Amino acid sequence: MKITVKKLPNSEVEIEGELEADKFESYFAKALKKLGENVKLDGFRKGKVPENVLLSNVPEISILEEMANMALSEHYAKILEDNKIDAISRPKISITKLARKNPLGFKIKTAVLPTIKLPDYKKTAKKIIESITEKEKDTTVSDKDLEDTIMDIRKSRAPRKHMAEGVEPHVHKEGEEHKHEEEKVELPEFNDDFVRAIGPFKDVADFKAKLKENIKLEKENQAKEKTRIKIIEKIIEDSTLDVPEILIEIELDKILYRMESDITQMGLKFEDYLKHLNKKGEDLRKDFRTDAVKKAKLALILNEIAKVEKIVADSEQVAREVAAILEHYKDADPERARMHAENVLTNEKIFQFLESQK
Repeated sequence: MKITVKKLPNSEVEIEGELEADKFESYFAKALKKLGENVKLDGFRKGKVPENVLLSNVPEISILEEMANMALSEHYAKILEDNKIDAISRPKISITKLARKNPLGFKIKTAVLPTIKLPDYKKTAKKIIESITEKEKDTTVSDKDLEDTIMDIRKSRAPRKHMAEGVEPHVHKEGEEHKHEEEKVELPEFNDDFVRAIGPFKDVADFKAKLKENIKLEKENQAKEKTRIKIIEKIIEDSTLDVPEILIEIELDKILYRMESDITQMGLKFEDYLKHLNKKGEDLRKDFRTDAVKKAKLALILNEIAKVEKIVADSEQVAREVAAILEHYKDADPERARMHAENVLTNEKIFQFLESQK
């Protein structure tokens, strides 16, 4: 097979080549048989139409296209391996020559892992960790923190008073004080019965003790997340890489999919939401492009650090995570679940590695 590889901007490559005529021709019978499985003709059972009959009922171009699809599907992996191409996207294939008993001409465009120049990420992490102040590290739960959270819980469980039928709503005039939300609702009494109705708590004291633990844990998680963001943002800023357009598009798809899901769960139609914003889907893709570029860079940099430091997810943890995903989402694809679990657990280990640079 004749192959030439041309590097394109933004970490993409174009593979141009020809598959010899005899090798291409060898796919004819297989392609015809596959197409014949869906041909329905009077007097023949589906999938049992003789080859000579198929030839007069299946257009030659359809056979040639199926031959090309079979040939490139079979040879693509070897083309990548022989030419040391680290592809990270689905290939865009165009056929340049397609005829019986002739070479198959093709062009394949695909994105590849870019060359990434990382900064001294260990030094970066160490410097940022050392710069964290005692105030930022403080996760003490004050009495005010506890009381504010309890008040929020009471408000969330307070019955709302509906306006009496026939009573006109009061419109506040300029300069007139607005009544606070607390005056519109009657807060439930905070006692043992109240906390027992919320969950498995013995009494108010037990509830307060456990709530304090949860608030502290939340504060610790927030502090950790802030430090991680500082570390990775500095590493991204000091790294040099070209992000393939395909990865930016994938991240944009994820952002918009999550956005559409959230809008739908609120009982709204995404199309109506866009009309309300006076925007189209393409406008949102432009709005979120900066975020998508950042997310794509993050994924590439974490992948590169994992490769350099030989960081891999624990196989037993991955198996447990996959089992949990499949139990919760019955229709989930096991392979996609495994990839997701490996990615999440590997990234967690990378961050733990960076946090250990003290």
